Amino acid sequence: MARIMDKCRLCRRAGEKLFLKGERCFSQKCAMVRRPTAPGVHGAKPSRSGSEFGRQLAMKQKIKRVYGVMERQFRCHFEDASRRKGIVGNELLGRLERRLDNTVYRLGFAPSRALARQLVSHSCFSVNGRRMNIPSFEVSPGDVITVKPGKREKTYFKDLSEKLSGKKDIPKWLDIDAVKLEGKVVSLPGRDDVEVNVDPQLVVEYYSK
Repeated sequence: MARIMDKCRLCRRAGEKLFLKGERCFSQKCAMVRRPTAPGVHGAKPSRSGSEFGRQLAMKQKIKRVYGVMERQFRCHFEDASRRKGIVGNELLGRLERRLDNTVYRLGFAPSRALARQLVSHSCFSVNGRRMNIPSFEVSPGDVITVKPGKREKTYFKDLSEKLSGKKDIPKWLDIDAVKLEGKVVSLPGRDDVEVNVDPQLVVEYYSK
């Protein structure tokens, strides 16, 4: 679990940046810059986990860690995706992308999904004018996510508009109004909108066993 294992170790275990620590991931302090090997005394040795099951398990763990969800939550997301029309793997990623905590992160309201989850839990945002403090809440096209007026005077949000005004990496399924501290879901996220390179088909194969 991310709470037990340091987030930087999770990136080193995955062998790539998972962007779990916000701005630190883009600095020279990033663990994948300073020590890009797997954690442990044998981390520098080539990995032998090349079996089909090993790759499937590793991908499941990677996606779980990227979105910060526990096994039970992840399984629920997968089962829901399995009941929907379309490619199961893509439906799974779409559902994870549309979590409110991830949406807040992708809009730039928080530098990491972990902080976004904390802000949502502390009732800092409203969805369509209604308070929402459930990180797993699934947003839909047309939904408007706004920083609550009562929270805007907090130290964290005071300079946020200025930071957002120059942000250029907002995914195309979202729109942002930096002045109003307001974001809108304009469409469903597509397969190419996922920030980290993942293969959800391996997860489908893992659960199909």
